Amino acid sequence: MTALQQAPRIPATLIPGDGIGPEITDAVVGILDAAGAPFDWDVQQGGLPAIKEHGDPLPQPLLASIRRTRLALKGPLTTPVGGGFRSVNVRLREEFELYANVRPGRTLLAGGRYEDIDVVLIRENLEGLYVAFEHYVAIGDDPHAVALGSGINTRAGCRRIAKYAFEYALRNGRKKVTIVHKANVMKILTGLFLETAREVAKEYEGRVEVNDRIVDACAMQLVLNPWQFDVIVATNLFGDILSDEIAGLVGGLGMAPGANIGVDTAIFEAVHGSAPDIAGKGIANPTALLLAACMMLDHVERRETAARIRGAIDLTLRVDHIRTGDLGGKATTREYAAAVARNLAA
Repeated sequence: MTALQQAPRIPATLIPGDGIGPEITDAVVGILDAAGAPFDWDVQQGGLPAIKEHGDPLPQPLLASIRRTRLALKGPLTTPVGGGFRSVNVRLREEFELYANVRPGRTLLAGGRYEDIDVVLIRENLEGLYVAFEHYVAIGDDPHAVALGSGINTRAGCRRIAKYAFEYALRNGRKKVTIVHKANVMKILTGLFLETAREVAKEYEGRVEVNDRIVDACAMQLVLNPWQFDVIVATNLFGDILSDEIAGLVGGLGMAPGANIGVDTAIFEAVHGSAPDIAGKGIANPTALLLAACMMLDHVERRETAARIRGAIDLTLRVDHIRTGDLGGKATTREYAAAVARNLAA
């Protein structure tokens, strides 16, 4: 028995999801197995299959599994429009207090508009305008004459995400953290975020450089000169928008992994949706979910395995030029996954 086989297994919840979810999840699990990843999967259904079986896209068996394992890899899950279902992702974040959303953007394909992009966006996941305290005010016979919404930032929440961003920078050899805000206009809501993050930054003086950008200026600078950024920390709404912009710099959401981190629970996912229009055709790109699995390996201190998989992805895309259709290639999901698995030994 090899040392790898003797290493303890790590319980983890696997959520294949719906749409293209089962296809890309199957591809990713195959690559993880080929790499000797340590996960002992508990497969649970969510999204549309769970609605059919349990009447809820986020059923109790799935939640119970995550409470047990405190670790999950999640394929895309559909929240039906209408029908009274709240966003599955928002419910998961709230249920397990997943306060930090980590979205790395790294160039994998040469020859695009931008080369050598390597930016990590860290987004506060529970507060801000996404608390969705909203209501209408009726005027005359129009019940929806006025729409009102409130955002909430707490000093504790701001400090927690800022602390996470600076610790992430230290842990991963990053040099600079950029605080993104709109304190010139939203002086209280995002002013508190800026003020608190600056206070946290003082604790890392001499170890991590810090600056700040107003969100609209940051959005422009990401297009003009993205190489000036290293780690970006932002409130919920701003982080959501900027993270998709960063994904656009590196080839789109098909290349964008994400991690949702809490005090004792972590859920890793592809950022893209379930793409029902191509489900079952065998052409979906599993790269985003595979990169999310690499983040999961980093999280459980299996960094060497994660590095091997990332290296195999690079060889497959850059050297072998085996790519799925969204990246200009002709490979099927299985062909691409098989090529990555072969390159693990390279």
